Amino acid sequence: MEMPVTERLGLHIKRVEQELMAAKHAALRPFGLTVPQYAALYTLADRPGLSAAALARACLVTPQTVATVLANLEAKDLVVRRPHPWHRKVTEVHLTDEGRRLLALADVEAVAVERRIADGFSQEERERLIELLGRASAQLAAPSEQG
Repeated sequence: MEMPVTERLGLHIKRVEQELMAAKHAALRPFGLTVPQYAALYTLADRPGLSAAALARACLVTPQTVATVLANLEAKDLVVRRPHPWHRKVTEVHLTDEGRRLLALADVEAVAVERRIADGFSQEERERLIELLGRASAQLAAPSEQG
């Protein structure tokens, strides 16, 4: 074995990601939201009027996933789709008043999950962790030196 399991960073990252998603799912369940639905609402609150394709990119999911998420959010009257004012083939997605209200409530719980993580680190450690994760991301984005 060229690399022991304990040194495989991907396994550690995946474990923490799964634990984070489980904690967020539990926190959002009382609001009738999934993590992808919450992510879409959160993104649309910050960037109203995104197209479904742009929302998929912003939420790091496939267009098929965002289509399902939007259909579910629309069925709950949390988002509305409107034609773009001058791009005929583009549909914009906006939060409804109920979507904004539910997001505000759910975000309190999602932030509490994030704080549970952050509270385990000093400010300097949090900054360093963000920096290190950014470097890991850059390494994966860089062309591979193996041919």
